[in-house]
Amino acid sequence: MLVGVPREIKNNEFRVGLTPGAVREYRHHGHQVIVETGGGAGIGAGDEVYAQSGAEIVATPQEVFARAEMVVKVKEPQPHEWVQLREGQILFTYLHLAPDPDQARGLMASGVSAIAYETVTDRSGGLPLLAPMSEVAGRLSIEAGAAALRAVSGGRGLLLGGVPGVPPANVVILGGGVVGTHAARVAAGMGAHVSIFDRSLRRLRQLDDMFHGRVDTHFSTIAAIEEALATADVVIGAVLVPGAAAPKLVTRAMLALMKPRAVLVDVAIDQGGCFETSHPTTHADPTYEVDGVIHYCVANMPGAVPLTSSYALNNATLPYGLALAAKGLGALDDDPGLKEGLNVDKGRIVSAVVAQTLGF
Repeated sequence: MLVGVPREIKNNEFRVGLTPGAVREYRHHGHQVIVETGGGAGIGAGDEVYAQSGAEIVATPQEVFARAEMVVKVKEPQPHEWVQLREGQILFTYLHLAPDPDQARGLMASGVSAIAYETVTDRSGGLPLLAPMSEVAGRLSIEAGAAALRAVSGGRGLLLGGVPGVPPANVVILGGGVVGTHAARVAAGMGAHVSIFDRSLRRLRQLDDMFHGRVDTHFSTIAAIEEALATADVVIGAVLVPGAAAPKLVTRAMLALMKPRAVLVDVAIDQGGCFETSHPTTHADPTYEVDGVIHYCVANMPGAVPLTSSYALNNATLPYGLALAAKGLGALDDDPGLKEGLNVDKGRIVSAVVAQTLGF
C-alpha cells in the first residue's frame, strides 16, 4: 500500500503522523511511504532522515492526498484538506467529531473511510491509541495550570507546591481515568494538595491504593463538585465519554463559587469541553478569562512536546497502521476493536455514538 504523511497544519502542531522509525517498519513490510517535505521538522527529523528511512519526499500536501491510499496524520483534517480526500482512501488520525459537525460533513462528502484513533478499543475495552496522548496531556495539564496560576499570567500568584509555612495549592481533578491519574501523579509530586472526583467506586478504590492516601478521592456529585470549587486553585477537566461530547460538569453559574483568578484547565476540549464556559484555544494564545476565572483550553496540548508525543503515539498506532496497510479495510474484520475506530465510511457516519451526538 502507498501510505502518505502530510505535514500537520493546525496552529502550533509539531507532531508527525509517522516517525522515521515507523517509516522503516512500513518499508520492511513492503509498503511505500511518501512524506511531505518538512513534515518531521517539529521532531527534529529532516527530509534526509526520512529519505534514509525509505520514504519518498514530496513537495506539496496535494501530492500526498492525491497519491496516498492511506493518509496517516495526527490531528483532524482541516477544511481545505477535506476536499482532497476521496472514496476508496483510508484516513487514520484523531478526528474528535462529536463537537465538530462541519468536519463530519466534510468527511462524509469526500467519501473517505476515516478511522479515529480515539475510538479504537482493545480487548479490555480500553482506548489504546488515545491513552498515550492522554498520559501526555494529563501531565502537561498540571504544568499548564501551574503556569496560569502565576501572577504574570493573570493567575492568583500561587506556587503549586507551596513552601514551608505557606500551604500548597488545591488541585481538583474531575475524572479518574488516564488523564486524571497522570495529572494527579504530577500534582502530588509537586507538593500540591490533590483531590480526584469520579463516579466509579471501583476506580476510586484503585486510585486510593495507587497513591497510598496521598491523594483524596471523592465520589462525583454536583454538590461535591460545588463544594470543591470553592477551595480550588486549579481545576483539571479530565472526563471522557468515548466518541461523545464531554458532559458539562462546571456551569457558568458555578464560577461564582470559585476564588478570583483561579484556573480551569479543560483537557476534554477536543470533545467539546467539560466546562460550560470552555472554547478551544491555541498554544499561541492559550488562556482567557470568564467571570474572574482563568481558562486554559488548548485543543492539542501534546503538540507542545512533539518529540515525546510523536514517538509515544507511533508506539501505539504502528501495529494498527501496519494491519490497515496490509489488508485495507479488511483489517477491521480481523480486529473488532479497530473496527470501533471507523467513524465515517463512504459518505455515512458509521459510529453510533458519534451519529447520536451529532444528531445525524
